[in-house]
Formats: sequence, structure tokens, C-alpha cells
Amino acid sequence: MSQNILNQAKHIYFIGIGGIGISAIARMMLVEGKKVSGSDRDETKVTEELRKAGAPVVIGQVKENVPADCGLIVYTNAIGQDNPELIEAKRVVGDSGGKIKMMTYPETLNIISKEKYTIAVSGTHGKTTVTAMVAKVLIDAGLDPTVIVGSLIGDTNFIMGKSKYFVVEADEYKKSFHNLEPSILVINNLDEDHLDFYKDLADIQDSFLYLAKKIPKDGFLICNTKLPNLQPIIKSVSCKVIDYSEMEMKEKLLVPGEHNRQNAKTALAVAQVLQVNHDQAVKSLTQFAGTWRRFEFKGKTGQGALVYDDYAHNPQKVKAALQGAREMFPNQKIIVVFQPHLFSRTKLLLNEFATAFVDADEVILAPIFPAREAFDPTISSEILAEKIKKDVSVLSFPDFVSIISYLKTHLQKDDVLITMGAGEQYKIGETLL
Repeated sequence: MSQNILNQAKHIYFIGIGGIGISAIARMMLVEGKKVSGSDRDETKVTEELRKAGAPVVIGQVKENVPADCGLIVYTNAIGQDNPELIEAKRVVGDSGGKIKMMTYPETLNIISKEKYTIAVSGTHGKTTVTAMVAKVLIDAGLDPTVIVGSLIGDTNFIMGKSKYFVVEADEYKKSFHNLEPSILVINNLDEDHLDFYKDLADIQDSFLYLAKKIPKDGFLICNTKLPNLQPIIKSVSCKVIDYSEMEMKEKLLVPGEHNRQNAKTALAVAQVLQVNHDQAVKSLTQFAGTWRRFEFKGKTGQGALVYDDYAHNPQKVKAALQGAREMFPNQKIIVVFQPHLFSRTKLLLNEFATAFVDADEVILAPIFPAREAFDPTISSEILAEKIKKDVSVLSFPDFVSIISYLKTHLQKDDVLITMGAGEQYKIGETLL
């Protein structure tokens, strides 16, 4: 595939343009003066911001949306092979006699990564926050990086820099991060996740090892060398290994929780490798205010309850987010509205989820958000509730309307409500506000 395929196309059409990664490429192409258009299934803050930036976005995916006059079609890995636009795109590309090209979102990352000094931030959890922290440190130090992050910093998930540095969140789902060419690779941690795709922990370790082996000899692997799940990777790389857990970070952060102190140490390790002044890097991190949907403060209800939203959707993330919340609000009632994400994840990690909510006072479960999966009658939020109730008071509701109606009568002044998950539960908090 030509290195210049992104440069050559004048009009690029994105299938699934609202995806948090692919939308960053759409923004990059807009900045470079390309005509950009696309479609998605749902209206979101991301599609809204893309329209403001100048990209027409159609909601609803039908084959008629695919323009016959574009030079390149980029699609997200999250869509199925039966997606009508994907089927039509393949037909259009086939009929164009080579005039129209087609590639996945990870393949576009490969083109950008090859041309830049890539700092890839991976791990089963925490990678969005670390990516955003590293970006802030490098921007404040005047290194002017290009950045792609899996959330919004302010109202964007993309920053166009003029230097050689490329800071990118490296997503392990469907091995999409294998398309990156990292000079610095961060692995925050490694746990079982995406088990609808990976077979088991060993399969996940193999996937991370494949990426780690791409680091050149003069490159760096940044990780906590004491984590048992990382040992097969650490002993197989030929680059320099830096242990972020040995960094000093005593200053107070704006984002709460031990997990965020570890995230800040990771960003400090990257800063050290790139010879950013230590005190300047620490100052940047103490001013870091978080990202969209990562313990994001949404507002106060009429009753005076505080509303937060967090994207945590696996047990480790849930536990870490709630530890941070409890640290911030030691004496207030914490109520979590959790929407489990994927039948497969809920089923495979049922026992881990059962103990992840101990720092909450009350858990309210919405029905499982299926995303890309078919309905599975052998798992449900009711089954999860049975497990959670051994440690925490828990209720399961059939829909958002019932949850909203319950919260309207039960939320008190100074209660802390956290909507949590990778689905649409954030809409509950927004409705209450």
C-alpha cells in the first residue's frame, strides 16, 4: 500500500466516523485540507464536534451513503462484514479500476506511525489517561507532538503537531496496535480483556509481545517490571526497559486515585526518556484535569447531588475508578449506575465484577449493552446483581426510564452519582441534570 495513499486522496469517506480513534484521522485529514465525510449509527458528542470542524456526517448506515467520487474509504474494525456500507464500499472500489482505495483505521495509523517517532501507549487499562498526560507534558515542554487519544481533551481527540513526535493510544482489540511502529512503547498493565476476540491471557500476552518486538534496539519499553503478566514480554525484548513504578511523584494531582498516581509516573518516565525537564513535567501533570468520560464531572442535580461519568467497563477499571472516588469523597454516599458492556465480558469476568464495587454504597445495574454481540440468554444484569449483593446493596432495572425515575426520588443533597460503563448510561446522568 502506497505510503502516500492518505496524501493522494482528495475526498475521504469514513465508515463509522464517530469511533473515537477513526474520528481523529478524519480530523487530521480536515486539517490537511481534504474533503472529509462519513457515517455512523448514532449521534454522539464526537459526530457533533466533527460537523463543527467541517465534516458532513450521516446518521444511519445504508449503501446509498457511500460516495462514488471519493478517492479513499476508511472503515472501523468495529463494524461487521454484513454492514451495508462496507459491502457497497468493496463493490465501488472493485468497480473503480484502482481509482478508489480502501483501508482500515489501523492501517491509516501505520502510515502515520512509519513517518514519525512514535510513542505508543498500550495496556488493558489507563492508556487513555496516560496518552493525554504524555501529550500535555510534551506540549507544555514545547515538543509540539501530533496526538491521537481515545477520548476528548477539551473538545478534540486529535492534536496536529509540527514535530517528529507522534503520541498515540495503542488499542489491543483485534490486534489493531500491530500496525504501529513504536520507538517508545508504554505497557501500563496487562490483564484479561476483550475475551470475545482473544482466547486467554497467554493469547493477549503474545499480542503485546508482537508489538514490543517491533521496538528498535535504541528504543524503550516503559512498564512496571514487577507485574507478573508482563514477564514473558520483558524478557523477550532487546531494547532498554524503564520501570515507571520507580519514578518519584509526591505532588497532589487534580485527578484522584492511586491508579492516576501510577499513570502520572508513567508519563514522567516518558518525559525522562525524551529529556524533558523533570520539574517542568511534574508541574504539567499537577495541572492535568482529566479527559472526557474519565471520572468527568457533569454537574449538580436539583437536589444537590454531584454527577460524574466514567468509561470504566472492566473490573480493574471499575475498582480503580471507585477507589479514586472514595478517596475524593470519603464520607459521602456513592451511588453507581453501571451498564455492563458486552455479554461475553460480563460472563467471563463475572466473579471479578462481583467484587469490583466494594467502594460504592449502592449499585444500580442497567441491562447489558451488547455493542457488536448477539443476545446471550445465559448472562444478564440480574445474574450480576446476585453476585454483587454479597458486598454492596444492588438493584437491577429493566431500562433507563426506571433508573431515572428511581434516582429522582432517592438522590439526596451531596450524594455522588457515578454513571459508569462503555455504553450509553451517561445519558442517565445527563437526563437528571
